[in-house]
Amino acid sequence: MEYVYQCELGGKTLTIESGKLAGQASGAVTVHYGDSVLLVTVCTGPMRTGADFLPLTVDYEERLYAAGKIPGSFFRREGRPSTDGTLAMRLTDRSIRPLFPKGFYHEIQVVITVLSADQETPLDTLATVGASAALSLSEAPFEGPLSSTRVGYVDGAFVINPTFSALQQSTLDLVVAGTRDAVVMVEAGAKQVDEAMVLEGVRRAQEANHIVIALQERMTREMGRQRKMTFLPAEEVSPELEARAASLVEERLHTAIYETHDKDERAEVMAQLRLEILGILAEEYSDALRVASFDRVERRLVRRKILVEGIRPDGRRLKEIRPISSEVGLLPRTHGSGLFTRGQTQVLTIATLGTLSERQKLDTLSPEDTKRYIHHYNMPGFASGEVKRTGGPGRREIGHGALAERALLAVVPSEEEFPYTLRLVSEVLSSNGSTSMASVCASSLALMDAGVPITAPVAGVAMGLIVEGNRYAVLTDIQGAEDHLGDMDFKVAGTAQGITALQMDIKVKGITYDIMAQALGQALEARLFILGKMAETMERPRSEMSAYAPRIVRIMIPVEKIGALIGPGGKTIRSISETFKTTVDVQNDGTVYVGSPDLQALNATVARIRDLTREVEVGAVYNGKVVRIMTFGAFVEILPGKDGLVHISELAEHRVASVEDVVKIGDEITVKVIEIDSMGRINLSRRAMLTGDGAQGDSPQSERDATRTEAGEPRGGSGPSRPDRDRQDRSGGPRGPFRPRS
Repeated sequence: MEYVYQCELGGKTLTIESGKLAGQASGAVTVHYGDSVLLVTVCTGPMRTGADFLPLTVDYEERLYAAGKIPGSFFRREGRPSTDGTLAMRLTDRSIRPLFPKGFYHEIQVVITVLSADQETPLDTLATVGASAALSLSEAPFEGPLSSTRVGYVDGAFVINPTFSALQQSTLDLVVAGTRDAVVMVEAGAKQVDEAMVLEGVRRAQEANHIVIALQERMTREMGRQRKMTFLPAEEVSPELEARAASLVEERLHTAIYETHDKDERAEVMAQLRLEILGILAEEYSDALRVASFDRVERRLVRRKILVEGIRPDGRRLKEIRPISSEVGLLPRTHGSGLFTRGQTQVLTIATLGTLSERQKLDTLSPEDTKRYIHHYNMPGFASGEVKRTGGPGRREIGHGALAERALLAVVPSEEEFPYTLRLVSEVLSSNGSTSMASVCASSLALMDAGVPITAPVAGVAMGLIVEGNRYAVLTDIQGAEDHLGDMDFKVAGTAQGITALQMDIKVKGITYDIMAQALGQALEARLFILGKMAETMERPRSEMSAYAPRIVRIMIPVEKIGALIGPGGKTIRSISETFKTTVDVQNDGTVYVGSPDLQALNATVARIRDLTREVEVGAVYNGKVVRIMTFGAFVEILPGKDGLVHISELAEHRVASVEDVVKIGDEITVKVIEIDSMGRINLSRRAMLTGDGAQGDSPQSERDATRTEAGEPRGGSGPSRPDRDRQDRSGGPRGPFRPRS
């Protein structure tokens, strides 16, 4: 039986259907919004042996047929997920993960398949809604439902689920996932908005979420499973075991945590204490329980110290930031580099400038097909002192890179202002909390070092949370241990004027607006402090770019001349690029970008393009080359692909018996344009340059026309197009606008 549920959201109908597709899945729904359709399925598996975490997998399958596209790869088949797909997986995973019961360690997989994409509606929020609905209908013990809503701010008003085109005009791109009672995930990009706008956006999103949650609740009541799967939760540490473990190691654990500030030294001491627990209690408890008891003691100690005394593991107060240092210009041959260090977290970012032809080509369901600003994030094993296989980026690396990229997008100059492709690569050299926000800081420094005219530097900081009952503490600039033992990781990036990006993940069922407001307030204080530290190293972009960066010149040509510049099959533009070793990018509006680190080659390319695309003017003087000789005169190429006739009477001040007496093929002569006739034929004079009078000679126009007719050019006939002339030249026929009749 097929079930259909609908509600109005953001001016469109949201439809959730079940019972028609994927009948063997534990839970399956299709989500319709506009002309976009997603199939979301859930399957559960057995408990993973020895697991101490939820083995949840979210897969997002982009099918390009959904937008009427054929994949651009060699195999014409979808390969690994795109960046957009990976970010959609992460958004859904981070939203639903907190809503599973503690101790549930069964395999569970959510598969989101895009069946239709209207390329107007972002699909990531629909994927989260579908995952919640499918989980609610499945046997999995999901503590939802939840919903996810995008909020924009266009022309002074909040917009629910804005389209891609509306987001181009929006100052805010905010995604909020929440249950009926609380917010569980927030992610945003913004154009330097204040904290009040973000909070109001969260409230508007939650209002929309409540509509979709009510729809799912009705669906679950009418067709959901009456019984969820039963499971044996992982063994819990008893109060007696926790008390015994505390009596054995708590005092020494306190010393290790609060008096040993070096991460590696602290880890070594704690490893020894953990081994001691394992040895003493070996006969009475399992390995898992003994390790868990040690972790419980550590967690309780750290959280109590923060809530009661306001003291953190490294001795800092709640709002205190770790020591900061930064440098620029570390690498001599790169275009820009910035090193940012905060405590034991250190990131080196390198900026590379390229031409617009080096833009990334996108093969996704998004309406965008290219990208000129790119950020990549790498975190090798040595950054955390681990042995780790190197390879391609994982979901975490892609997510962190996208967050740092989004944080700087608001300050990167437009293509019109700065016609370059920008690639930033952040190399994490040492990690102890908030490497993505350190990447933001290092990227700002690298861009300024490269001479990119960003409108303002951007800094980022990660906020943490400890909550027990009605008591809570918000932590500024969390390190690794506080992220592991705490309840929230709230990253906020922005300029002195406002927020440009944020991302919030939590481990509890949700947080309140008051906690969010306090976290945003502390993040603002921290951001301003960090920006001040960065300004001590570099306050504004360099006025000059690196000598190794390409110089790009923008010129305009008439739209009707684009074909002449490109040439048949791209022959002309390739020839120019190969001759001068430059890059030439032509836009549909006649804008031409020429790039090269060699200024001389750059100028020569620009001159060639101007010559190729400009119009010949009567009275103008040109230096041309004799390309063909006839009995009645010489044809001279005055611009690339443009020939004119110097009649024999216009070759010299005296009467000329033979053209060859004055000029030969290949000679360069200075001529003046004395006429462009009604057929576009160009008449030139060398004599005018010798006498300075610009006279047209003794032969009247009728005589010259008669002479041309004798040579084979029909009076009143039109000359061939440039490709036809090229073909004639290759076949040995006459060159130029004058050709014999067939």
